[in-house]
Amino acid sequence: MEKEIVVSGIRPTGYLHLGNYFGAMRNYVRMQDEYNCYFFVADWHSLTTHPDTKELKNSVYRVLAENIACGLDPEKVALYVQSDVKEIAELYLYLNMLAYKGELEKVPTFKDKVRLQPDNVNAGLLTYPVLMTADILIHRATKVPVGKDQEQHLEMARNFAERFNHRYGETFPLPYAFNYNTGLVKIMSLDGNGKMSKSENQMATIFLSDDDELIRKKIMKAKTDAGPQENNSDKPDYIDNLFTLMNLVSKEDTLKKFEDDFNNCNIRYGDMKKQLAEDMALFIHPIREKAAAIQNDKVSLDKIMHEGAEKARASASKTLQLIKESMGLNY
Repeated sequence: MEKEIVVSGIRPTGYLHLGNYFGAMRNYVRMQDEYNCYFFVADWHSLTTHPDTKELKNSVYRVLAENIACGLDPEKVALYVQSDVKEIAELYLYLNMLAYKGELEKVPTFKDKVRLQPDNVNAGLLTYPVLMTADILIHRATKVPVGKDQEQHLEMARNFAERFNHRYGETFPLPYAFNYNTGLVKIMSLDGNGKMSKSENQMATIFLSDDDELIRKKIMKAKTDAGPQENNSDKPDYIDNLFTLMNLVSKEDTLKKFEDDFNNCNIRYGDMKKQLAEDMALFIHPIREKAAAIQNDKVSLDKIMHEGAEKARASASKTLQLIKESMGLNY
């Protein structure tokens, strides 16, 4: 029995952070043993908001290195750069004929980007969900690990697949959001304002490339309060986040000690943050060092990129042949 196909991509804008690791990468590492996985660096997608490409090449190499350092095995998955698979662009063209301006303008993420960058509202930004659909359908994927903010894009991908199938005949299976039933770990910003982000307050986000001293500095500045006034109180979001982080990187008895201290109203947040900072530095250190070593070995990285592109193109070319047959374009 053939394994189901999983597709996911990450934009090479900014550095990977703790939220990326626990929200996505950790699951990807598990998926690679159970599914036929295509993981890619979405360099075309990045151009919709970051048209300056001076740093793009370095960013692509860094993201690939960090993915491998987090545990992705290039032997088990197709790990590739989006622009190396030209078939995606051809499918993107065909799908644009099935996408309507009105529906694309209503996408919340498009509205947000227009508000944030009113001087750069390009056609690529408008058709972002169409390109995302091409990324998925080019491998005829059925499972797509996405966060809440991407669920509407995935719904649109199903709509485009259904339109194509209705117009040209059954060609694509319908893709669905997929994550393990353990629930996604949401890592909040250390300042208590939303999720950790590549681009927002960088002192409130722990990056996989941060050195030990910077990790300590960031965690010691994390938002806290005067502590609970009653036993077994509910934790505010920003305090709960510290316990979430401790649960991810500290020993079980360490977490229990501070849980008990909180519930008994005698917690010392300074002590908790010092312990968390040491445990976090210990956790990030091997990922950071491995990523740096991989990124410095350009020959190996180029080989991984080339082999990943070959795997992806083998799959994509088969799909494109099916598409052309369905559309009657196989002259």
